[in-house]
Amino acid sequence: MDKEKPFDKNDIEGMAPLISVFDMPVSLKFYRDLLGFSVAMSSGEGDDVDWVLLRLNEIELMLNTAYESAFRPLKPDTDRIAAHEDMTLYFGCPDTDALYEHLQANNVAVSKPEITRYNWKALTLKDPDGYGLCFHWPLPNS
Repeated sequence: MDKEKPFDKNDIEGMAPLISVFDMPVSLKFYRDLLGFSVAMSSGEGDDVDWVLLRLNEIELMLNTAYESAFRPLKPDTDRIAAHEDMTLYFGCPDTDALYEHLQANNVAVSKPEITRYNWKALTLKDPDGYGLCFHWPLPNS
């Protein structure tokens, strides 16, 4: 029997968080059409699917429907949305001002970027399912 290759930490590459979404077409409109992610893999054809793997540059994000379509309630569960309050996805974004203008032009409710206490410029908002998103970048000389 061949000896197994020892574990090499360099064999671990990337990370793809999985978040549950209420309405996949709405989430795809936000992440793909607004933010520019592409669908790398999907559980089916079209937008009304149960799972997708999204990619943008070196970022991967998976979306999975919270309910099978036959069991989906008419509206999102407010308790489920409230449970997202303790999680924020952080993205590197050198030009938060340009992203702010893009979001404003597309009628997304978002406040202007702010300077954080750790001296980064940050733009924060919620996605359609209430997940926190922060696009930030260190200020020069940080």
